[in-house]
Amino acid sequence: MHASLHCCPSSTLKADPLASSSLQPGDLVGVQESKGNQLAVVESLQGSKARLKLGFDRKSVVLPQRQLNLLCPLPSGADLPDGLGASPWNLKAENLLPSCLDRRSWGAAWLLLQEEDETVEIEFFSDLVCGGSSPSQLALCWLALMGPQLWFRYKQDQIKARSAKELKQLRRQQRLKTLEQQKEQRWKQLLSNRQQVDLPNLPQLLRDRFEQLKDLISGSLEFGQLDKTVQQSLVGLRLDQDRAELRLLLVDLGLWDPHQLASMAGTTWSSGFSPALLEEAERLVELNACERPGDSERIDLCHQRCVTIDDEDTRDIDDGIALERCDDGSQRVWIHIADPGRLIEAGSALDLEARRRGSSLYLAKGNLPMFPECLSTGPFSLRARKRTAAWSIWAELSSDGELGDHGIQRSWVQPTYRLSYEDADELIELAPPEDTDLAELDALLSRRRDCRVRHGALIMDLPEGRIRCRDGQPSLEVSEPGRSRQMVAEAMILAGAVVARFAEINDLALPFRSQLTADLPPSSELDALPEGAVRFAAIKRCLSRGIMGTQPAAHFSLGLASYAQATSPIRRYGDLVVQRQLHALLSSKESGEEPLDRDDLQVLLNDFDAAVREGIGISREDQRHWQQVWFEHHGKEQWAAQFLRWLRPQDQLGLVRIDDLAMDVAAECPRDSEPGEGLLITVQHVDSARDQLRLVASAH
Repeated sequence: MHASLHCCPSSTLKADPLASSSLQPGDLVGVQESKGNQLAVVESLQGSKARLKLGFDRKSVVLPQRQLNLLCPLPSGADLPDGLGASPWNLKAENLLPSCLDRRSWGAAWLLLQEEDETVEIEFFSDLVCGGSSPSQLALCWLALMGPQLWFRYKQDQIKARSAKELKQLRRQQRLKTLEQQKEQRWKQLLSNRQQVDLPNLPQLLRDRFEQLKDLISGSLEFGQLDKTVQQSLVGLRLDQDRAELRLLLVDLGLWDPHQLASMAGTTWSSGFSPALLEEAERLVELNACERPGDSERIDLCHQRCVTIDDEDTRDIDDGIALERCDDGSQRVWIHIADPGRLIEAGSALDLEARRRGSSLYLAKGNLPMFPECLSTGPFSLRARKRTAAWSIWAELSSDGELGDHGIQRSWVQPTYRLSYEDADELIELAPPEDTDLAELDALLSRRRDCRVRHGALIMDLPEGRIRCRDGQPSLEVSEPGRSRQMVAEAMILAGAVVARFAEINDLALPFRSQLTADLPPSSELDALPEGAVRFAAIKRCLSRGIMGTQPAAHFSLGLASYAQATSPIRRYGDLVVQRQLHALLSSKESGEEPLDRDDLQVLLNDFDAAVREGIGISREDQRHWQQVWFEHHGKEQWAAQFLRWLRPQDQLGLVRIDDLAMDVAAECPRDSEPGEGLLITVQHVDSARDQLRLVASAH
């Protein structure tokens, strides 16, 4: 260090100011810019601005003089320099690096100036730390002072040492800032590297940001609600407008299952049942064996040969059917419905959770029940050879299938056996002498179906293909519209008609289902179309959506004057509401309980109908996704198809039926395609991760 550091008296600490603070062409100046501090030579003055030769590349710029610090005036008589490297400045970039500064001298200067509590100008400071005040030394000091150093305050050409207390605080702030910068750098690296991250071991700040990205994908958070830094990161990666690409990013990071549904995230379905709800469900399972209010008034129908018919993998069995042969030779159809209301009280925690769900959710990987499984497949379910509480609906049919006498009551039933649809089809077909019930029920309900057709019902049964996921692999399952499926469906429609008729007679508010009358194409036009899918497509495009309301109204496609879904209270909350309304009406004299009026019921309907629609949307997204996954596995195959109708003719997008898959799908079709025309379908492009499927049809 320069010797004067230790020997100069305090009176000498203040150096003389520069000869002139006004700028002249040729002066060496420091330039303060947001992008960084640089050195420059003044080329000319233009009022309050100066034209400069900036940096060693002599870039010509014009800047306000207030941004400039005069370091060295051009010596009198010297020629105007052409840049920093020219005489008289003779600066070299390698001599102006931070490493050229003597850190020990820097520290000693801080101790001295702090002790004296004086301010000095840059020439004196340069003499202290560099042993001189040459242009190169002055430039080095200025760059160091204007850099990230904490030791000195440099303001209005005056330099003052910071106090030890202030320096300690600044160092702490700098350390925190460095840590934040490191987090930001790590955040950017995590996003750009697209490699799996160890989320639990990340700082809380980064974990919270990834949660924000998940919420953004699920739709529970809008882009503008994101943390500003997260927004900037997505903009930088061009992910601010493309949620599909953002979803792919999270998949790459291991934070999103490639088969996880965006619409399901954040819903009640995503978290399952809470421990408290599961505990309450187990309590109700135990309570099932105890006497419950109204049990003694139930009619005992355990002697009936009741049969339940479902898919083989169904475990929550809502309904069963039975045939009663009356003494007068007439026959009654009985439809027995599970009675979860025996254990689930209105307004209870499990009831409110079921209302939030609205219905069971049917996904490719399996079903998510409306009630905990121990209840839905346990005491609620109509299991074979188990005495179970039920609601029983009976109906007598006239010779032409019209609804005759009918009734509704709470009961005890004990299903005799359980059948799959395939087994039931066989029993109907064979009608063995020892068990003709199913064959007779099939005949009765076929008569009922014919009656509805005469009243305008539309029967549009076709095989239905659905993609299932088994052990992570997609598989196609086709449900055929066999006789037993038609029989069970007709029994459930009959039950809904009986309930609606009963409600009308008793002026009872229910969640009625209706459908407006449709203006169908004329018979001549429909008859010209091939039977089956093509004709059905022409009809379906004319139908309106179903309506749910508290007033009975006609249901066009069912051919009914009124209708209320009532046969799946384990799986549909609306059906449980129907049972509660019926119970309140039938037991009002004894219990004093009154059914909900239409206004109160409408409020309840609005509440759970929104949940039902959300569930439908999730199910459709799930099936669309797994359909795309299935086509990824079969991308090289071709399928024969029928053209059904145009969806968007301007885009050549049409609806086609692939019989081998039992599916109606959208495909790009030849412009001259006509309904019923044979086509050949190929996969042009499919990317399930991006929700993309493009099928192309060509002439067959």
